[in-house]
Amino acid sequence: MMQTLAEKKPEPATYELYIDGAPVAAAAGRTTERRSPSDGTVVGRYARGDRADVDLAVAAARRAFDEGPWPALAAPKRAAILRRTAELLRDRSERIGMRICLELGKPIKMAQGEAVLAAEVFEYYAALALDQRDEAISRHTPVALGLILKEPVGVVAMITPWNYPLMSLVWKVAPALAAGCTMIAKPASLTPGSALELATVLADAGLPTGVYNVVTGGGSEVGQALIEHPQVDKISFTGSTEVGQAVMRGAASTVKKVSLELGGKSPNIVFADADLKQAVRSAYWAIFLNTGQACQAGSRLLVQREIHDEFVDALVKMTRDSKVGDPLADGTQIGPLVDENQLSVVMDYIGQGRACGAAMLTGGHRLSGPLAAGFFVEPTIFDNVGADRAIAREEIFGPVLAVTPFDTADDAVRIANDSSYGLAAAVWGQNVNTVIGVSKRLRAGTVWINSYYDAGLPFCMPMGGYKASGFGRELGREGLAEYLEVKAVHFRLPKA
Repeated sequence: MMQTLAEKKPEPATYELYIDGAPVAAAAGRTTERRSPSDGTVVGRYARGDRADVDLAVAAARRAFDEGPWPALAAPKRAAILRRTAELLRDRSERIGMRICLELGKPIKMAQGEAVLAAEVFEYYAALALDQRDEAISRHTPVALGLILKEPVGVVAMITPWNYPLMSLVWKVAPALAAGCTMIAKPASLTPGSALELATVLADAGLPTGVYNVVTGGGSEVGQALIEHPQVDKISFTGSTEVGQAVMRGAASTVKKVSLELGGKSPNIVFADADLKQAVRSAYWAIFLNTGQACQAGSRLLVQREIHDEFVDALVKMTRDSKVGDPLADGTQIGPLVDENQLSVVMDYIGQGRACGAAMLTGGHRLSGPLAAGFFVEPTIFDNVGADRAIAREEIFGPVLAVTPFDTADDAVRIANDSSYGLAAAVWGQNVNTVIGVSKRLRAGTVWINSYYDAGLPFCMPMGGYKASGFGRELGREGLAEYLEVKAVHFRLPKA
């Protein structure tokens, strides 16, 4: 189950802020370092910005929007830069993937795949940039013409999490660029490298100076300054529900536009007529992909009682065969948790699971031996978890699955919707009436049927949440609309 850590790693990288088209040191001269969650070695050193650096970055983005060419650039030219960005991301996927792997602990092939998927997002929005349309109202009256124009919202601050450091940012950057916005990225302090690598990619693709800026540093300094800044027009935030609430409060003083992609406790519902082999494999990756550190993770598995034992036995066997270890090693499926704090949170929830009377079928321990220096936890499955238990209600953000049996479709819907969250869900079964009927009743922004994470429609479908999982959408045409203002032009025609 365990692999030894790789003996060799690249030398630690050093990054500065990226403001107005150039790397710059933090105004206060402060820096911070990131240690590998796999073995504790230093993997990167970064500038630690503050409010003064935010002021510089916002000023650059403001100039680029108010005076620069980007908002008014012809759509074919914007699209060409987005396509070139995609090409460069593919060319540099090994370098960028290595940065993600070292900072986050994501297995190297998956980390490199994140860069490739980011390229596909840029290609998708390059196409949408060529297909943006306004509307005209021409037949309401013969004496007037109405124009409904979609214009870029302006300067956008993007605050992103550590679990998908490049993808969560690109889901914002690509549509914002397609719309004609300028921006300041504030990546998570634990994983800032890919946001800075993206700055170089965009510059090499021909993006004008000042359109994309990066300020690294703490949320209480950099993030709060962006949220409150009067020259920022919109905040796009991905992270926890608790921090999202603080973002809303902070943005209220300047009445900024806000979109929030927040936490989840997503139900994965399996009916007795499902393709069990496919559903078991999908249930495994639904919770253990990225070491369970995913907002859409299928952390609640609801299995119809008549197949419960067979299904859970197969899932436990697959889980026990997991390859947990060094993210740089070939074949690793599950890497470490991101840091010691997250390790402590996950172990506390495992303790709560034991105490609540649920049956722990596998896992439950921090790994020792060759992996003792890292934040590795065994993938863990609890069975017969009451829907009122903390491990079935609260977002753990780790490799911990809560399994709950159900009898009828009504039971499944009731249990699934009994949550403060509403980010995602999945339904498995061959009866079309059942799976469609249940999917329509689920209070979630994304519902997969007979798949989890990807049914072959990755970027053209919108993603976002109900309830405490936030508001606004990313990806699809709806993701582009988040970065557009709507202007109504009333044109009274002159008399002939």
